[in-house]
Amino acid sequence: MAARRFLTVFAGLIVLALAAVIIWAAFGGEILKRYMTPSVTFAESPAPPPTLYDRPDAWIARPGIPSTDANWTPDGYRVAPETAVSIFYVHPTTYLKSDRWNAPLDPDDEGALYRRGIFTRSQASVFNGVGDIWAPKYRQAAFGAFLSFAEPDAAKSFALAYRDVETSFDSFLASLPEDRPIILAGHSQGSLHLVSLLARRIAGTAVADRIVAAYLPGWPISVTADLPKLGLAPCTSPAQTRCLLAWQSFAEPADMELVLEAFDLTKGFDGTGRAGTDLVCTNPQTGGAPGPSPAEGNIGALVPDESLEDAVLQAGLVQAECRGRGYLSLGENALSMGQYVLPGNNYHVYDYALFWANLRADAERRTSAFLAR
Repeated sequence: MAARRFLTVFAGLIVLALAAVIIWAAFGGEILKRYMTPSVTFAESPAPPPTLYDRPDAWIARPGIPSTDANWTPDGYRVAPETAVSIFYVHPTTYLKSDRWNAPLDPDDEGALYRRGIFTRSQASVFNGVGDIWAPKYRQAAFGAFLSFAEPDAAKSFALAYRDVETSFDSFLASLPEDRPIILAGHSQGSLHLVSLLARRIAGTAVADRIVAAYLPGWPISVTADLPKLGLAPCTSPAQTRCLLAWQSFAEPADMELVLEAFDLTKGFDGTGRAGTDLVCTNPQTGGAPGPSPAEGNIGALVPDESLEDAVLQAGLVQAECRGRGYLSLGENALSMGQYVLPGNNYHVYDYALFWANLRADAERRTSAFLAR
């Protein structure tokens, strides 16, 4: 079944966000801040009841809820008929309006709702061959919060979004057998909240022992200022378990300045500065093993067709190697993915799509290894 229009919409969302960041850097932020930063003062929303995520309608996907997005597969793949693992997936930013700091659980913006489904389809589907997908709705920080990252209202909006993720995770755990293995997966804002969840709630607990792996692309993780507090080591071999994978995809010559400008002004989970620190970089084609992977190592990238209406899996198109401070280099002759490659040769839009089949195989290997322990 073709992935009708999903890469177009999926790419367009993040392109709007990152293109805005680029314009902001060039013009001092005045234009974007005026039109995209929420025009209202942050107001603390009432805390949802602890039982909110006991309701099926608080989830995009979970067992018992038919989800064509979470259960999507390209030709040649199928959803596992029986599973022994549960996946907790947190989608990235989909709310672009400036009328509030945090999106409602169910926005009345049809575009936001559609984009939310598209992300579930293009990213969470990687894992439906090994487990059941749990994808919570949450009051995500609106795009404008990223334009005012250091402002108090923005910090409050991220904190509110995180609390929803934390609450949904508690309900997720309560619904599972106490020994059921878990996979964490997210992208961009979703990865940010999962990194925070690891540092604040999971590290050092019995839950950490149940984690097969955590897939956290699209958000920088400092090796020295963040990683020691997360309780998981980076994955360095294909069958390693209880580890994390993180990467940010760039072709050469790579320019990470826009990605790192705000990140380098912040402090990590250990209280030290992140400026200039190395970032966790996992090569999805080697399972984290050091060294480059030639294009032959890519077993299937989701590539849009010429009309950008459909996407198909194509193998042997992507080389990959961790370089520099910690970015995933695609080389100088990176795969053509249409018009949505961002300035700086940033392939952020395609962090999952470039390695869809490799990531699916990766999850299968790690799950088998975990269950065999």
